[in-house]
Amino acid sequence: MIAVIDYGMGNLRSVQKAFGRGGHEAVVTDDPAEVDRAQKVVLPGVGAFEDAMAELGRRGLIEPVLRAIDSKRPLLGICLGLQLLFETSREHGTHKGLGVLKGEVVRFDIPPEYSVPHIGWNQLSIRRRPPILEGIREGSYFYFVHSFYVVPGDREVIATETDYPNPFCSMIWRENLYATQFHPEKSQADGLRILKNFAELG
Repeated sequence: MIAVIDYGMGNLRSVQKAFGRGGHEAVVTDDPAEVDRAQKVVLPGVGAFEDAMAELGRRGLIEPVLRAIDSKRPLLGICLGLQLLFETSREHGTHKGLGVLKGEVVRFDIPPEYSVPHIGWNQLSIRRRPPILEGIREGSYFYFVHSFYVVPGDREVIATETDYPNPFCSMIWRENLYATQFHPEKSQADGLRILKNFAELG
């Protein structure tokens, strides 16, 4: 079973339906026990970092997420779900994240001709190829919606980068842990391919 964690923030049904289109059932849940039983876990998210951490804590979902990662079950973070994996965020103050990965979340500081948030299609430059990028070509386009991005303390976890206008980390990979700044569920065929690849990890 694939558990899509419901903490009140995110395109949960879109993610669930995207897995279904690839032939894989996903369950949307805020039940910690169900997350513990899942073979694979998805941490989606749209919204404010501080609110997301508060809701994860209120619903008792922080420990199940950490247990999933520690037990080597595949976990996929999407958008805010990527950012929450890091130590701190500078969004509206300084806020503590899950601390699974070293690094912080910062706001785009870019020339005025570039709008913030970064919304729309942009390309991936593949630095390391995790198994969920099987069949995805260098330079493929994916859909982004975000004002903040992650700065990993360990650059070895960076799987892809994207230019806006400078390179930022758009995907991480460490062992069983995968996370994207872009939205695969909104990224047409290539996005569905990533979700299908994740669902079929051994």
